[in-house]
Amino acid sequence: MSKGTSRRQFLRLAAGAGVASRVGLVGAHPGPRAADAGVAPAATLEDSTIRLEFDPQLRSRLWRLHESGHPERKVALTPWAASEYLLLGDGRRIERFALQHQLSDAVNGAHGSGRRLRMTGVSGARIEKSLEIQLFERYPGIAFYRVSYRNRSPEAIPLRGWTSAGLHLLRNAAARTDGTEPHFWSYCGSTHADRRDWVQPVRQGFAQQNFMGMTASDYGGGTPIVDLWHRECGLAVGHLESIPALVSLPVSYRDGGANLAISAHLERSLQPGEQLQTLETFVATHTGDYFATLSAYRRIMEERGLKSPPVPEAAYEPIWCAWGYERDCTVRLIEDTLPKVQELGLRWAVIDDGWQSNVGDWKLSQSKFPRGDADLKQLLHSIRSKALKPRLWFAPLAAAPGSDLLHDHTDMLLLDKDGAAQNISWWNSFYLCPAYEQTVTYTQALVRKFMGEWEFAGLKIDGQHLNGVAPCFNPAHRHARPEVSVEKLQDFLHAIYQAATEINPEAVVEWCPCGTSYSFYNFASMNQAPASDPESSWQVRHKGKTLKALMGPSAAFAGDHVELSDGGDDFASTVGIGAIVSTKFTWPVDPKPKDSFLLTPQREALWRRWIALYNERLLPQGIYRGELYDIGFDKPETHVVEKSGRLYYAFYARRWSGPVALRGLTAGRYRVRDYFNDRELGHVSQAQPHLSLAFERFQVLEAIPL
Repeated sequence: MSKGTSRRQFLRLAAGAGVASRVGLVGAHPGPRAADAGVAPAATLEDSTIRLEFDPQLRSRLWRLHESGHPERKVALTPWAASEYLLLGDGRRIERFALQHQLSDAVNGAHGSGRRLRMTGVSGARIEKSLEIQLFERYPGIAFYRVSYRNRSPEAIPLRGWTSAGLHLLRNAAARTDGTEPHFWSYCGSTHADRRDWVQPVRQGFAQQNFMGMTASDYGGGTPIVDLWHRECGLAVGHLESIPALVSLPVSYRDGGANLAISAHLERSLQPGEQLQTLETFVATHTGDYFATLSAYRRIMEERGLKSPPVPEAAYEPIWCAWGYERDCTVRLIEDTLPKVQELGLRWAVIDDGWQSNVGDWKLSQSKFPRGDADLKQLLHSIRSKALKPRLWFAPLAAAPGSDLLHDHTDMLLLDKDGAAQNISWWNSFYLCPAYEQTVTYTQALVRKFMGEWEFAGLKIDGQHLNGVAPCFNPAHRHARPEVSVEKLQDFLHAIYQAATEINPEAVVEWCPCGTSYSFYNFASMNQAPASDPESSWQVRHKGKTLKALMGPSAAFAGDHVELSDGGDDFASTVGIGAIVSTKFTWPVDPKPKDSFLLTPQREALWRRWIALYNERLLPQGIYRGELYDIGFDKPETHVVEKSGRLYYAFYARRWSGPVALRGLTAGRYRVRDYFNDRELGHVSQAQPHLSLAFERFQVLEAIPL
């Protein structure tokens, strides 16, 4: 759609009012009588994509509007319901508020021009609800909500929690009922210790709480968004705060539809005259999958100051990591592997876990580096002599029992309300508090040593424990609130990023939260993100789509070690989606009796082929076109990268035989080539975009304009 067309559609919706015509949005006005429940809306707000209706009790329902020039064409997203309510201490819900006032006006600010609807209502319990909703021309289909409650009674009111955007997404009336596909697909930005998929089908019995705090001792945090969609359209909710909040975004399947919301638990009383301000939230509708929601969220948060940093060229270079040798890795094993790393066309050599004396002190292991810094610098010289860049692994915010750090600085520990240390399971370590100044200072000094004194070109910052932390009750830290530790984690990570890039502005700072769903708040502190211990090729691909939306379409996303993909060799799931190639092969020997990653001659031929294809195209530097295909409903699963005028398509299925449509083509004809098998497949155009394909596992194509 052209920019001009979009503008005309907004003007069409202006309802003839002068100020509304100027902003292109409809304000509050009486709506048509609701046919389904006999309820006449008392107020409405809409743009070209979404229509919100409110009844006299401040209940609401939502519609998806088709951008077809016919405003009467709309799809019911939700039934009438109380979407924002309070939960009292005795378990009662206060959800009906008699509408008393409403006002519509124009707004103009960081998100451009738009329209605002403000309403107030009062419940029988004398609680006043204030509801403010904004729609912006720049973000059609996304409603920004601010909700607050004031106690207008003479007595304190005990509260247990609040819910906003409590919505029931209706099922697509044309959905298949033969059981061949789910009614909905979902994206949930929460973290789970079982490292489940971020994108899942939603069937009967599906339920996730999606708590944004800690869900295990060292698992927590995430991106505060949930998104549900069916074949026709979808609905998403989330919050827009600049710091993490301990809220849940529950998703479930019930009554043929799907439920989603954002909720917070409270243990407090609302005093007479006191106001409770909830989080700023949003509700978004879209077509296709969740990519549009996450992309819009990224742009909104950029306008509010949260932005991923620029990507240095080196972040796109392919990676070899010594983790194939695991913790028993030695200097000799690394040096013997380097000639093959260089020969295959890789550009990074990562020294992984095992180089250190222990977690926390981060001194060199005497058994591996008997001459200390001299041995390390000799290894780095060997790496650079092969035209490779050295990167160092470490896991900040963790300290092992018995470390010198804990012996001398127990004050750095993050403590729970009982005064106990918080456990980090993988390294049998304890959390340090990211909001304690001494922790920040100590960690920055380590980074300056790694990047300055030791002269590493990059850092691999690792650990599921870095995605979120628990509230800290350590009295030595004098936190204003225990949740300060949760909110300041992003500042701690940014201090690491700043220390590294002050020494080397081109430093690659990779952050790997080990299987968790990345916290959006930490993206400002990294310029490379891996698939983070994927458990399948499906995880590599949908994590790639997610991070390209949240970090930007040219984000430096790495597929993580290819050995973690299906069959241990699925380069196609990395290269095809525009991800960076990474491997942890061992060569010429692997001392491990099992779980060997030895690069055999057969594997070497495949590695060499894919790495060469990657280096020839460098697709991560292109634009990932995640809006073109629905990762859930479109078959076969398809991803597209646009670069230098060409479109690169990647198709995935266990087995496929049939036609596919190449979306995203512009005017003119294209020559289509299978670049893995070096075969010409014919010509397509925007008017005739179909090809017939037959493949197993994958097929990767490039469409070259003629």
